[in-house]
Amino acid sequence: MGNAIEVVKLRKEFKAYSSRSGLKGAFRDLLTRNYKIHRAVNDISFTVKQGEMVGYIGENGAGKSTTIKMLTGILTPTDGNVTVNGMNPHKERERFAHTIGVVFGQRSQLWWDIAVQESFRLLKKVYKVSDEEYEEHMEHVIRTLDIGPLLDKPVRKLSLGQRMRCELAAALIHNPPLLFLDEPTIGLDVLVKLKIRQFLKEINEKYNTTILLTTHDLADIEALCERVVMLDEGNIIYDGSLKKLRSNWGGQKQVSFEFKEEPNKEELAAFTSALPVSWKEGERANVLVAHVHNEEDAISQVIGKVVARYAIKDISIDETSTEEIIRNIYEEGMTHG
Repeated sequence: MGNAIEVVKLRKEFKAYSSRSGLKGAFRDLLTRNYKIHRAVNDISFTVKQGEMVGYIGENGAGKSTTIKMLTGILTPTDGNVTVNGMNPHKERERFAHTIGVVFGQRSQLWWDIAVQESFRLLKKVYKVSDEEYEEHMEHVIRTLDIGPLLDKPVRKLSLGQRMRCELAAALIHNPPLLFLDEPTIGLDVLVKLKIRQFLKEINEKYNTTILLTTHDLADIEALCERVVMLDEGNIIYDGSLKKLRSNWGGQKQVSFEFKEEPNKEELAAFTSALPVSWKEGERANVLVAHVHNEEDAISQVIGKVVARYAIKDISIDETSTEEIIRNIYEEGMTHG
């Protein structure tokens, strides 16, 4: 099985201009501009195999969208090599565009004032899709995404959830082997998210569609992707399986203590300092959460010590969530490969 995406030492730099203060500064800016070079993507390398579903994650400003724009040919790299579906996205624009589908959660590819099916017909012509191919493929897409009743409505009359399902269908009119999804479930309710996730699993199984997904909703990643690539300030800080990520950094449990009276957090930390535990504020008043390393007897020792010293209303024990693990990685700046 070949690679759908190959990225070698990819870099993107932007010039950031700064203005000088005052009238004198404004005149000087007319003659010469001050600027700094900002490196949004810093010599990253990775590959995605055909048929893989990969989560591409990072905080705002980490360089995710910049990478996607280079992979789809919207931006030209400052340096490095990109090969997508065997082509250079910037040099073979027209042929390349026929082999990818793109959904940007913040931008629309549908025409605002015409019925959804008219947008679909226009895209069908753009991508030179035959009637037979369109009927065979899109019947399944329309049925699975449950957008049949929306086809004769103008896009401006659709809710966000309805529009995103139509956007996804539009990206698949030419049944591309590779799909880029940038925040496809942003702002959607739970039922619509579930429908979209189920649909993406189906097209991956049915057509072996490769999917690169950027999202802030880690439930999307957990539902769809076995592998994650994690970006921080333009650098890849983790590339591997979600399972390995959880086992490497998820070796903790969370014990939530609801105290009858709120204890002093510093005093509590000092009191349990001999144990493998760190304390964080809970979501409710009088709740503190102990992050306990999965060492033998550690949880029972923490609970025993706290209960012996403080009056407790309630205790609950949870596995550390993926969201918490990823937050910890960013906070600690760890760089496991």
